[in-house]
Amino acid sequence: MTGLQLVVLAIVQGLTEFLPISSSGHLVLVPAAFGWSDQGMAFDVAVHLGSLVAVLAYFRSDVVALLRGGVQVLGGKVATNESRMALAIGLGTIPAAFVGLMLADWIGANLRDPSVIVVTLSGYAVLMLLADRFGRRDRQFTEVGVKDALLIGLAQALALVPGTSRSGVTMTAAMALGFKRTDAARFSFLLAVPVILLAAGYELIVLIGTGAEVAWGQLGIGALISALVAYASIKFFMRFVSRIGLMPFAIYRLVLAAVIFYALA
Repeated sequence: MTGLQLVVLAIVQGLTEFLPISSSGHLVLVPAAFGWSDQGMAFDVAVHLGSLVAVLAYFRSDVVALLRGGVQVLGGKVATNESRMALAIGLGTIPAAFVGLMLADWIGANLRDPSVIVVTLSGYAVLMLLADRFGRRDRQFTEVGVKDALLIGLAQALALVPGTSRSGVTMTAAMALGFKRTDAARFSFLLAVPVILLAAGYELIVLIGTGAEVAWGQLGIGALISALVAYASIKFFMRFVSRIGLMPFAIYRLVLAAVIFYALA
């Protein structure tokens, strides 16, 4: 991997991981557009860990509260807001973890294709527009219940398909359930923490098992760039979405899908 490729893809990952436009789709499209070879598993692990650092840093107070809540749940205490939210995050993680364990390799081998991305970009853009336009937006972050967590978690499992957008599909599900835009985004980003950690851990174990040579210096730079860009992206999005909503992102997805479709035709 060249230095230019590393920097560009790290920026793309950091920028798109938490915007509802699909980081996995862009990490397929950008190398294809420039004629670059696949960046490899090691790079994916590094930049995803960088994104994880960004969300942990931005939502550090929420993360600490969730850790306290997790301890409370393990102790059998589920009556506090912290414990209920920790339980909701845990339940919401189960569908994506299960589907990822069962189908991640098949999805990676068969669905990392621009034609698939055209369908997912456009289809979920329409659902995003509908949820943003017709969602009640009268529920708050602390009102997430067991049913909500499982439904949003099922939506998150769909994001394993490139072009879907993990943040986009979980926010769409949350807003369809009546949550405010910023509260939907907050739950979506916190729900990303265990999923990214599990996915990166799994990929790291596979990588170590292959015995492949790893350029740790390059990966460290990629992770740092991804973390810095992802933090800025989260900060921008949380301010932007409360005022404007998801329509600009949905329009971007539709335009990008149309461009890809034209290129493939």
